[in-house]
Amino acid sequence: MSWKKLGLYFVFLWFAIGGAAHFVVTDFFLKIIPPELPLRLEAVYISGVFELLGAAGLLHPKLRRAAGLGLFLLIIVVTPANIYMWRHPELFPAVPESLLALRLLLQVGLLALVWWSTKPESKQT
Repeated sequence: MSWKKLGLYFVFLWFAIGGAAHFVVTDFFLKIIPPELPLRLEAVYISGVFELLGAAGLLHPKLRRAAGLGLFLLIIVVTPANIYMWRHPELFPAVPESLLALRLLLQVGLLALVWWSTKPESKQT
């Protein structure tokens, strides 16, 4: 199995599990959205739906790049929640502060992995 395929599997699992989690542990996701943002519950559900749709799109080679681009944008859109967690560690006592900082770095790695693993193979002539 290629590294790219393993990366794709990881991205699929990350978003399939994460998307489902939006509907199972909704309160956690509400807690990480900055309180000044409107429609917080709606944002949790909408982002969960987009994560699940993106994961499903990864399974179809013709949709894979579009799904990857959508997931890439979604990661950027949810960045304020990750920054909020990092800036307010007292609200998340069960998560070590070092993991909150590491999560931001992992997000950059996830962006790179989504981009790379969903990029079509170049056709050589």
